[in-house]
Amino acid sequence: MLTLLRYKSQLANGSKRPTFLTTEWRNLAMLNYEIDPAILKPYLPVGTTLDAWNEKHYISVVGLMFLNTRLYGLPIPLHRNFEEVNLRFYVRREMDGELRRGVVFIKEIVPRRAITAVARAIYNENYITMPMTHAFHSAGSAHRVAYEWGHPRARHGLSVEANGEPTLLRDDTEEEFIAEHYWGYAVQRDGGTLEYEVEHPRWRVRRTHSAKLQCDIEQLYGSQFAPYITPTPDSAFLAEGSPVTVRKGIRIR
Repeated sequence: MLTLLRYKSQLANGSKRPTFLTTEWRNLAMLNYEIDPAILKPYLPVGTTLDAWNEKHYISVVGLMFLNTRLYGLPIPLHRNFEEVNLRFYVRREMDGELRRGVVFIKEIVPRRAITAVARAIYNENYITMPMTHAFHSAGSAHRVAYEWGHPRARHGLSVEANGEPTLLRDDTEEEFIAEHYWGYAVQRDGGTLEYEVEHPRWRVRRTHSAKLQCDIEQLYGSQFAPYITPTPDSAFLAEGSPVTVRKGIRIR
């Protein structure tokens, strides 16, 4: 609620940045791992500090669908609906008395080269292109979401299974900490930092009873992450998702 009120206040004051991208993020499978913060510091953008929940630092492998994607208001043929799998961690930044909780992406995987090219050119984020597939299955209250990526001889995948109805994120929970970050930060080629705002309503989530990651961590992300990112995450949940607006980024000092 506070986030939505802040958005309305900014809009009323005419302080919103221009829209870069609109889309829907759906079926977000979020696998979370506690990690030594020293591993994350080399990836930390200037002007931000590491964020923690209950004095724990997390890194997440997230699979999701982009749907009805528009760039500067325009649909791009053959690039509206696609999968993404990303590796991300959590930061914060103080700005004029406001605490901005954000996300930094270490690597983002998509199935279209044009998406990779645009994201690298505009945000300098570490996108790579790989063949990707997804599978969604629901039977009554049981739900399974799976994503696969890579080439036939180096295939990776993640899956989650959940039961029951989704519930709205509750304050001061691990799920709220993971999902409720409304800013993105990217290191620029000259060492500066790009900041961009991400808007969406608070999500509904399902706790999972099974979550698995099948991935060559060293090959895909680097040996420094291998001790922490394992086949069974420390926690996982499935978020329904929502429409999303990504604002144009600006450089910060």
